[in-house]
Amino acid sequence: MNALLDRLLSPRPDLCFYGLAPPKQSTPPERVQAIVAAQKERVRVLAPDALVVYDLQDESSRQPDPRPFPFLPTLPPDTYAHQLMGDLALPKIVYRSVAGADRAGFERWCAETAAAGAPRFGVLVGAPTSRGDRPAGVTLDDAYGLVRRHAPGLVLGAIAIAERHARRGDEHERMLAKAAAGCRFFITQAVYDAGSSKSLLSDYARAARAGGAQPLPVVLTFSPCGSPRTLALLKWLGIAIPRWLENELLDAHDTLETSVRLAESVADDVLTFAHERQIPVGVNVESVSIRKEEIDAATALFTRLRARLGR
Repeated sequence: MNALLDRLLSPRPDLCFYGLAPPKQSTPPERVQAIVAAQKERVRVLAPDALVVYDLQDESSRQPDPRPFPFLPTLPPDTYAHQLMGDLALPKIVYRSVAGADRAGFERWCAETAAAGAPRFGVLVGAPTSRGDRPAGVTLDDAYGLVRRHAPGLVLGAIAIAERHARRGDEHERMLAKAAAGCRFFITQAVYDAGSSKSLLSDYARAARAGGAQPLPVVLTFSPCGSPRTLALLKWLGIAIPRWLENELLDAHDTLETSVRLAESVADDVLTFAHERQIPVGVNVESVSIRKEEIDAATALFTRLRARLGR
């Protein structure tokens, strides 16, 4: 745990995370056990700096088009990370959606987190909406305040979205506000567009330094894409994919291998840009598919990107 805290303070942390989602709630118990065993072995071999466990949410409220894949609830990420995967000796960064959460329930979660003893890491996620509606229950700002009050030992991270910055030009201001609220690192959504990611990194680093602070680490997420249907889901989720790159994937003889090669190229572009400007960065390779081919591609991509960072 302390090793990750030290790296978060390093001017060149070059963090390497591996991200996954818990199994679906409908998964039979014996199948859950098999999944847990396989994921533990894979993570032990990869030895990332931290395991990221996502809290997947139904994001249908933020756009009218039908979801390419049906949304199926997963096991609670806290339970999965700290109980089923608890004997893995590495930090777990657990996403926690506050959308629809009531204050009393969130305060109980804070108390349970504080009672855990060892430092825990978390990323709070707001309501998945682009309409600007104020969600019912706890807002993201409320949640940050409750964590400061009831679980001050929780090491907070936050989401950074380059696509939102491309549309509105103010994502760097959101990042500064989240840092002021106590966040100590950022994790992006999946990166396919190097240009928008570089613009966000540049604006954030300049704004932080102009305010007399050093920029916090920004961990860039990369995710293999194994099929046109997965590509459609990525676009539905709001991930920006340049037209040329989309065409490369659609025309590829091997979509998965092509996506890994392109992800490595995009990562090299953004990481080089960040390192030249002394912006602290890292990589997070997410593996949320149940297909063995896509899981293998994610592990291969993780190994390549870690080597690119000299780790």
